[in-house]
Amino acid sequence: MPNAFSKNFAVASGSRALLEAAGLWDALPDPPNPILDIRVTDGRVGRPASRLHLHFDHHEAGDAPFGWMVEARGLRRALNARLRGLETLRVHAPAEAVVERDPRGAVVSISDGTTVTCRLVVAAEGRRSPLRDQAGIPLTQYDYGQTGIVSAISHDLPHHNVAMEHFLPSGPFAVLPMAPSADAEPGGSPNVSAVVWTERRRIAATILALDDARFAREIRRRLGSHLGQVRAVGRRWNYPLSAMLAHRYVDTRLAVAGDAAHGIHPIAGQGLNLGFRDAIALADLVIEAKFAGRDPGSDEVLARYQRARRGDNLAMLVMTDRLDRLFSTNNPALRLARDLGIAAVDRAQPLKRMFMRRAMGV
Repeated sequence: MPNAFSKNFAVASGSRALLEAAGLWDALPDPPNPILDIRVTDGRVGRPASRLHLHFDHHEAGDAPFGWMVEARGLRRALNARLRGLETLRVHAPAEAVVERDPRGAVVSISDGTTVTCRLVVAAEGRRSPLRDQAGIPLTQYDYGQTGIVSAISHDLPHHNVAMEHFLPSGPFAVLPMAPSADAEPGGSPNVSAVVWTERRRIAATILALDDARFAREIRRRLGSHLGQVRAVGRRWNYPLSAMLAHRYVDTRLAVAGDAAHGIHPIAGQGLNLGFRDAIALADLVIEAKFAGRDPGSDEVLARYQRARRGDNLAMLVMTDRLDRLFSTNNPALRLARDLGIAAVDRAQPLKRMFMRRAMGV
């Protein structure tokens, strides 16, 4: 099994602007693969999907794709090259830092002996953010009792750039279209998709222990036959699923962003994109303050950042939480209600367009 094959990110259409502005999009070593359609279905393992479904066609929302699948290793390579190529930016990695903040400013003491004096510090170190905890910012957290399984498959038939979200009693099962791969299998693979799979933890532990052939069979039991024969390729990743929201996104000379500020269920594939939207909002406010001669780390700028982002992130957290509770069940009455709801949204064009624009991050 080739070990070079890596994880992928789903980058929404609205997030592409950030990567372009940062000089990263055109520097990606491998071309991103567009997501042109999204098909939402409901069903049970080993059985055909319900005939009541929801289909999103990107032409109904404009000409742009819903998003792109971007290979993680390629994005890291582009980011590292870009960071080290900027004359006005210094990278200290690996390194540890001690941060001291007060109303006058902040001092960052790096383990290599460097000291940085600044007016704003951004905490973006993930869900276990030391800077957020140091600021005493409380969290609301909820454990879903589910495991997210992330892997990839090679398949005989083309995906036609269609992403599929199939709701099963244990949780959503998503298949996302990727570009052809030179190293997914010996000789390359023209048809490759990423799999993002939610399972209850006990079942997930059993599935993760399977060999590649049996793992692929379990994928096909959930996927169906529309991609032909499937083969498991590359590594498997898994992580416990939980929701998390910081009660505040700011403190003295501190902005909290990305996974340090929020974490949601992957049911809508929007976690990374919410972090990108944090970055866009914060960068716009800092740039605006800088050009106006104002303090970019002032309470006023930080308050505007919190107003811009916390409500949006809270709304997405609530939406993904409700979707998981509605779809991760085998209750017959709920199954009928959600199938009818899926079909109704498919026919309600204004509501459908709203969902499409939300998926695109615009």
